[in-house]
Amino acid sequence: MTCLHTQSDQPHLPALDTLVQSEVDAHHIGGGVLLVTHGDKIVHKRAYGYAQEFDYDLNKMDPPVMMSVDDMFDLASLTKVFSTTFGIMMLVDEGKIGLDDPVHEYLPEFTGPEKDKITIRNLLTHSSGLYQWQPLYYHASNDSETYRYICSLPLEYPVGAGRHYSDLGFMMLGYLIQKVSGMPLDQFMNSRLYKPLALQHISFNPKQHGFDHFAATSHGNPFEKHMVYDDHFGYVCNEDPDSWNGWRHYTLVGEVNDGNSYYANNGVAGHAGLFSTVDDLHVLLNLMLSHGVFHGDTLIDPSVIQQFLTKDQYDNGLGWALDPDVIMAHGAPEGAFGHTGFTGTNVVVMPAQKVIIIFLTNRQNVGPMPSGYYYNLNDTRQKIVNIVLKYIQGAQKKSN
Repeated sequence: MTCLHTQSDQPHLPALDTLVQSEVDAHHIGGGVLLVTHGDKIVHKRAYGYAQEFDYDLNKMDPPVMMSVDDMFDLASLTKVFSTTFGIMMLVDEGKIGLDDPVHEYLPEFTGPEKDKITIRNLLTHSSGLYQWQPLYYHASNDSETYRYICSLPLEYPVGAGRHYSDLGFMMLGYLIQKVSGMPLDQFMNSRLYKPLALQHISFNPKQHGFDHFAATSHGNPFEKHMVYDDHFGYVCNEDPDSWNGWRHYTLVGEVNDGNSYYANNGVAGHAGLFSTVDDLHVLLNLMLSHGVFHGDTLIDPSVIQQFLTKDQYDNGLGWALDPDVIMAHGAPEGAFGHTGFTGTNVVVMPAQKVIIIFLTNRQNVGPMPSGYYYNLNDTRQKIVNIVLKYIQGAQKKSN
């Protein structure tokens, strides 16, 4: 059944409609929202499928909840850039921290012969050597306990020895922002960035702040439970799987999917927990394209933004990913950046062409595949980029 939400006032590219709708029809995703802009022009803005198609038992709802372009999505790891990385950029701009400062200068409990070498830059480039993931909720139930537990852990890799994408590293950046600013991460971001940008639909713990239109995600936490119980599934865990049993047994709607954010950080963490609509993300990405200027006011110095978008030895930026293998943007001009999120979210920005792509889906709502994994959207993400690049080429030919 086709469930494209046609709205005459919203421009669209038919090829993108066909692509995303095919993913809905194949039950690879429950639904999604796709926004593409080129300069000041909206090229494509559409909602597809369902905000919630299935209940906890994976029975199709009667009726399912239709997706809207105004629905809020669990951004998952897009939190790393739209909250934490922006927060660090602002503190660097204000001279309150330095990228090459040791982390322990601000978080003194995070210390040890090797940990003393870890800089803020290491955390941003995922080269700190911290564990990539651990079920922290087996050991902690709030941010203070989680912070102390991370500080107590040994490193998994040598400091600076390679890029090992780490949720724990971005949790530490969230704690650092709180320590330096004197405000919890969510309050700092809201007061220092989201409110000045007049953003209306971006929040941690959104239900607590009165929001009620969401794209539903997973049915409990089957993926993380599988990770804990099966060392061959993703990560090796030393915990006794049965020593904790706080798993959720309902469909998550407006409640962060990530267990370390929900169980161990009360929904506010540097790596996951942020919810938003495509429109508010678009404003934040435009701030990057405009070199930190919003309505004539410089919110972040252009030199700071340039630092964060400069390729490092791992072909990525600070917080932001630039490697086309990571953001699935092969063929995009040099300088393209973005990020992905586990719930089925991603953004790609092409500064050279002033192009923004925001693709938010709720792939988890259809349930995991027989393998236990959720549908891999990388091929779809690359195809979206290909279609947009073809459109830009056509637009350039017309203007010449």
